[in-house]
Amino acid sequence: MLVLLAIAGAARADDMPAWAFANNPPGPKQTAPTDDGTVKHVAGSTVGLTQSQIRDAFNVPDWHPDNHPAAPDIVMHGRKPGVISCGYCHLPNGQGRPENAGLAGLPAAYIVQQIADFRGGTRVSSDPKLVPPSLMDTIAKAATDEEVKAAADYFAGLAPKPWIRVVEAATVPRTHVAGYMLVPDEGGVTEPIGQRIVETPENVAETELRDSGSGFVAYVPPGSIARGEKLVKTGGGKTTACGACHGADLKGLGPVPRLAGRSPSYLVRQLYDFQHGARAGPWSPLMLGVVRDLTPGDIVDIVAYAASRKP
Repeated sequence: MLVLLAIAGAARADDMPAWAFANNPPGPKQTAPTDDGTVKHVAGSTVGLTQSQIRDAFNVPDWHPDNHPAAPDIVMHGRKPGVISCGYCHLPNGQGRPENAGLAGLPAAYIVQQIADFRGGTRVSSDPKLVPPSLMDTIAKAATDEEVKAAADYFAGLAPKPWIRVVEAATVPRTHVAGYMLVPDEGGVTEPIGQRIVETPENVAETELRDSGSGFVAYVPPGSIARGEKLVKTGGGKTTACGACHGADLKGLGPVPRLAGRSPSYLVRQLYDFQHGARAGPWSPLMLGVVRDLTPGDIVDIVAYAASRKP
């Protein structure tokens, strides 16, 4: 295991899909707009927030307090100095964003185990420079067991909702990385999709305001959903049918997490990390045989199908 983790911590591999491991480009740090005191609004909400309030990671910008139950303090406010609010990154309704995990409805025991893996160094990113998992590692080590349990129980109790619209397309918007996700270039320029998935906000402006009511669209290669369905359901002669552990509907089984309707960018990173030893927690050996013979194209197809399913 130590050898695998050492490999994972090395420089980015040539086959690492940059579109899934979306890190902000080098150079001057991206900065949020200056707060001029203007009160911002998003669709379907009566809440008004300034730019400073939106940037406050210890007070979740809760645009839709009616789309989730009352949340524990650690989810909405975190704990200074080192534990930012869980809901700031994962959103108060647990739907998550492409750069992190959607947590709504995941088993509490699974969430707790992932925090333990971050703490123990058995869950890292194949790209050691990727900021969101590095931040998660820091938070996991600073959080108390009581805080982890409170957050895990809260997110496990949420019902996931459709959040990502999956569209097969040969031509897609040309994108760049901003905020650790892909966003469309100005001018409506397009390009061939190739062998990748392009997951981007439905409404970039509202996503930048951390609106938990504004989801994402994922463009996938033509035919990928059907190819992925065959691999997921039968293994296609090269892997194990995913339903054996994740449930026939991919909605999870016992402590095994849901795959249906989750961010395809996130799922691609996890399958790649399993293949390259970056995830080496207690259940990881079960995944090693599953992912060993999958090609990058297979992974795209499997994830396209999983993301297209109702959560």
